[in-house]
Amino acid sequence: MIDFVIFVVSMGALIWGAEFIIKESERIALHYGISEFIIGATLIALGTSLPEMAASISASIKAQSDMAVANVIGSNIMNISLVLGAVFLIASRVTPHRDLFFKDSAWLLFPVIIFPLMILDGSLSRVDGFLLMAMMVAYVLFLIQSGAEEEIAEVDEELKREPFRWSRTLALLVIGFVLVVGGADYAIDSAANIARSFGISEWIIGLLLIAFGTSLPELVVSIKAARAGKADMSIGNIIGSNMANTSVVLGSAALTRPLSVDLASSSFDILLMMGVTLMLVFITANRLYARASGVMLLIVLAIFLEHALG
Repeated sequence: MIDFVIFVVSMGALIWGAEFIIKESERIALHYGISEFIIGATLIALGTSLPEMAASISASIKAQSDMAVANVIGSNIMNISLVLGAVFLIASRVTPHRDLFFKDSAWLLFPVIIFPLMILDGSLSRVDGFLLMAMMVAYVLFLIQSGAEEEIAEVDEELKREPFRWSRTLALLVIGFVLVVGGADYAIDSAANIARSFGISEWIIGLLLIAFGTSLPELVVSIKAARAGKADMSIGNIIGSNMANTSVVLGSAALTRPLSVDLASSSFDILLMMGVTLMLVFITANRLYARASGVMLLIVLAIFLEHALG
């Protein structure tokens, strides 16, 4: 029972700390006159994947490869099936001005297709990790060069009006990093204990418990955006988050320590991640932003949960 309490508290600390870091990084960028587009393309897109990154790096350090990889796969599946499925059902109308297919979702195909090829030998090496991270650099450069007149994420209007104080910002950044590092560490330890006590594999714990916890920020932000009539923004943010998950999160975890992957037990989940990504690409390419798409994505979520828990 105590491990469940530690897990919930540590996941809360991880998410709360990540929010501090994102907010204060955004505040620094605004203070130095960095464009809102650049902030959206880099800080906010990468920041939403900070919980996944902290959890996967912590798992990698502890030589728990299954958790590190499963966290990313589960988070990607949940971001699309649960979060975007909910957005399509809640939003009354989704009419993006930005070409989400050409400028966003098509880029997801690169890491999602290349990652399975990298692990055919049963491991994700440091070289693989570097190549995955290079894909995110290429994506960010593409975003910057494709037209800085577009914003891919909303910059907090209140931050623009608030006076900037280095003392406050540095203090909150330190608190944020302490919460993220400590939260990730305890989350992984408690999750491993839960897995052992119930005889559940670490892969399933990472795929469901940790992945759901690290997807909570995207879920909350996206539902708020949908209710405010900004569903197109939440779609762009989820695409950016999944791109960062598969490239930066997996890449940084592999650079920390090469990851071993059991293809026999993980093949279904990897194929499902590829399948739901292709569904998202199809939806954005054909502009099928409707409740029917939301229903289809939630059906995929049900298949995912049935297989994981079955």
